[in-house]
Amino acid sequence: MGKKLVSWNVNGLRACVSKGCFQEFMDKENPDVICLQETKLSEGQIELDLPGYEQYWNYAEKKGYSGTAIFTKEKPLSVSYGMGIEEHDHEGRVITAEYPDYYLVTVYVPNAKEDLSRLEYRQVWEDDFLKFIKNLEKKKSVIYCGDLNVAHKEIDLKNPKPNRGHAGFTDEERAKFDNVVASDLVDTFRYFYPDLEGAYSWWSYRFQARAKNAGWRIDYFVVSKDLMPKIEDAKIYSEALGSDHCPVGIILK
Repeated sequence: MGKKLVSWNVNGLRACVSKGCFQEFMDKENPDVICLQETKLSEGQIELDLPGYEQYWNYAEKKGYSGTAIFTKEKPLSVSYGMGIEEHDHEGRVITAEYPDYYLVTVYVPNAKEDLSRLEYRQVWEDDFLKFIKNLEKKKSVIYCGDLNVAHKEIDLKNPKPNRGHAGFTDEERAKFDNVVASDLVDTFRYFYPDLEGAYSWWSYRFQARAKNAGWRIDYFVVSKDLMPKIEDAKIYSEALGSDHCPVGIILK
């Protein structure tokens, strides 16, 4: 069995843990690395007992908001937080762990918001983040994962027509993901399953969306093209409960 890398927007880690869902997933899948987004924690608010895992946390300055974490069995060579850009680094959205053969980045991309009030900021973020990834790539290959808050193509959400122009499916956000794919980075799930419909990672808590599988695929593993021969499969763990997102993952040979 290859190395299992998982990403999960837990939408509040304390709730996910107290429901028992987090431990259940860890016991069942035993990932080598799990990257989290939207932990919604400040330092010291949770004591996670995860024997065998190193824990790295990036907290937002604002309480109960955003936040990321990486739990990994293999100790990274180095770990850094944020992009090194003042404007972007107050919300705990990025952690980079360096391993011998690649960088692993967990990212929680800013939501454009329902009224699109953050769409302009989101555009700046996207350009800066892509630049950040391409800079890392000059040193070694990159794997980045997380809640990217965009459904790239119509196949990536249940109701594309009525959602066009809404946060997560604006032409601007989709075009930014076009840029990612155009710069020799691969959306691993679509690489393995180009035509698979109904594969989603997020469902609204409203309208029984999850029961009806009326979802969006907005959680991704994106990798440098030269890593693709080492990747065996991409996964969506749609059975895993505990959040409005389910975990996604890749298996490395």
